[in-house]
Amino acid sequence: MQRIRLRYTKRGRLRFTSHRDFQRAFERALRRAEVPMAYSAGFTPHPKVSYANAAPTGVGSEAEYLEIGLAQFRDPELLRVLLDESLPAGLDVIEAVEARTSGLAERLEASVWQLRLDGVEPDEARRAVAAFLAADAVEVQRSTKNGIRTFDCRAAVTRFEVVEGDGEGVLGDTREGADRPQDHACAILRLVVRHLTPAVRPDDVLSGLHATADLAPPVPAAVTRLAQGPLDEDTGTVTDPLAPDRDAVTVPAGSA
Repeated sequence: MQRIRLRYTKRGRLRFTSHRDFQRAFERALRRAEVPMAYSAGFTPHPKVSYANAAPTGVGSEAEYLEIGLAQFRDPELLRVLLDESLPAGLDVIEAVEARTSGLAERLEASVWQLRLDGVEPDEARRAVAAFLAADAVEVQRSTKNGIRTFDCRAAVTRFEVVEGDGEGVLGDTREGADRPQDHACAILRLVVRHLTPAVRPDDVLSGLHATADLAPPVPAAVTRLAQGPLDEDTGTVTDPLAPDRDAVTVPAGSA
C-alpha cells in the first residue's frame, strides 16, 4: 500500500466548514478524481484516510494535514492536482509527498497562529501581549461537554508578538478585509502555541488577553493557522512536518 501525505488549506468562506463537512467533501473528491483508495477490513470497510489535528470551525488555515492509503501506485504531484481540481476553491491541496517515515501526527507539536484584531490599536495590543507574557500563569475557562473547565493557557504559548502592517500579503491572509477602510485601528498578532492537553486554542489566548490586560476586541478576531509541525526549541519556530518524507533516502534492498 502506498501512503500519501497531503497539505491543504481552509481559506475565505470555507474557513466556516466543519471538519465533518470537509471529510464529506474530501471523500467526494476522492471519488471524482478516481483515486484507487485502500480500504479497511471488516464488515464496514472505509477508505484509509487519517486526519491530523484539524483547525476549529471558523478558523482559516494554510497548514492542515492528512494521509491517505492507496491500493495502486500514483504520482503524488499528479494526485495533488486531481484532488485540488475536485475540491471547491478555498479547500486547496497545495502539497503532496509519499510517506517514507512514520509518525506524522506526532510531528505536529505546535502551531503558528495569526490573529487580526480590527478596532484594536497596535500599541494597545503590545501592552496586552507584554502583560500576558509576564504572567506566570493565565487561567481561562472553557465550556466542555463535561461542564466548565479551567486551565492555564500561558504555558502553551512559546512566542507572542505584534507584527507590523495590516496583514495584507502575509502568509495565511485571505484578503477578506481588503475592502475594509484602511484608516481604522487594526492589530495583527502572531503566536506559537504548543499542542498540549487540554489543547490551547486561539480563542483561549484571546480570553487570556482579556484576563491579564482587559483587552476586548470590538469585533471577533480573524484567525488563521499559518503553520504546524515540529517545534524547534532553540529558535521557537515551527518547522515543516513533511520535510523528513522529502529528505528520506530509500535504501536498496540488500545494500549495506
